[in-house]
Amino acid sequence: MRAALAGLTPRGRALLAAGVTAFLLAAMLDQQDIMRVGLLATALPLLAAASVARTRFRLGSDRTIEPSRTPAGESAAVTVRLENVAHLPTGLLMVEDAVPKALGPRPRFVIDRLPPQSIRSVSYTVHADRRGRYPIGPLSVRLTDPFGFCQLDRSFSGQRHLLVTPRTEVLPAVPLSGDWSGTGESRARSIATAGEDDVAVREYRHGDELRRVHWRATARSGSLMVRREEQPWESRATVILDDRKPAHAGEPLSGTFERAVGATASIALHLSHRGYAVRLVADGREVTSPSAVDDGTSSDPTGLVLDALAVAEPSRSSSIHTLTRTVRHGSDGLIVMVLGALTLREADALARARHGMGTTIAVALDCASWKHESTSPDTLNSWDLLRSAGWAVLPLSRAENLADSWRHLGFSGGPSANATLAPEVSA
Repeated sequence: MRAALAGLTPRGRALLAAGVTAFLLAAMLDQQDIMRVGLLATALPLLAAASVARTRFRLGSDRTIEPSRTPAGESAAVTVRLENVAHLPTGLLMVEDAVPKALGPRPRFVIDRLPPQSIRSVSYTVHADRRGRYPIGPLSVRLTDPFGFCQLDRSFSGQRHLLVTPRTEVLPAVPLSGDWSGTGESRARSIATAGEDDVAVREYRHGDELRRVHWRATARSGSLMVRREEQPWESRATVILDDRKPAHAGEPLSGTFERAVGATASIALHLSHRGYAVRLVADGREVTSPSAVDDGTSSDPTGLVLDALAVAEPSRSSSIHTLTRTVRHGSDGLIVMVLGALTLREADALARARHGMGTTIAVALDCASWKHESTSPDTLNSWDLLRSAGWAVLPLSRAENLADSWRHLGFSGGPSANATLAPEVSA
């Protein structure tokens, strides 16, 4: 009853105040007729509040979002099902679903009389321009009396989340060093650039077939060695997001960090569709997804990567050590790093971290273009230092498309004459 009294509408409050005032004036002036009118005006909103407070609707709700994961800039459809599980019909209901402001205004629906054991569905569309994880719900139902004197809001507790992934670009299919075409049971397979040396071997056991003997490992160890059949060859790629907050510039919605997240998602999708098992490293965490070719259990092998990038935030750390450690540990396969601003000392640390025959590609954001400035000599020298260490550097300014920069990887000699790519492994 206390909640119902707090839910009196302006009409109900005005009538209650008028009734109390008329009753007091009638008592002072000894006017019985005016006192009766005052009592009636006072009783009506109180009776309406009591009626609403005693209402016991038994409602169930369910919500579906299709699709539950959508790229930024696209829409998703939300369907709300409301079920009257009681044995009595409901009155007029106003239903409102709670959505964040970034998805638009709160949708409201008026549902007419709902018979017992019946279901009513309403749908609406949400649109998000920025990536993120958005809660939708809970659903609230507004109860009101026929005269509009009192209204009472009751809410469900259930929520669903809409995951808005970064905007991506379709990248051209260019030959990447380190791809190897071989034969398998049903299709071509790929391995990392380290080639046959990556084959896991063990000592010969009685009963092993001679065709499994690994002669190079046998000659090196002096004892008969055979290949392990349980370790298949595959293409491996590590995609690294430079999420250091000091390394990025511009506004939160249109700065270099958002561009870096979108570029990372585009590259991860592209490599997965090319048959790579992609390992994403961002914010000190790792997420691994199987290749779209090899994955036979999931229709969306890159879902975990996109989910992680949808909620990625800049890190306050300014240290380059996390990036160099990832490069050093993943240098046996393809490495693609999306870089922000880079000093000469940081470029030297990345150059020293690269070793082995793996291909390393750096998509370097030209942060000066977001400030409408020309590229500084220190930035150019940092890129040249990476190139001299074997990195393929792809500069990316604010006005350039990632697809155009990525296409340079297909040119002979790489994106620059100094960018040394690893040689292709042949069968």
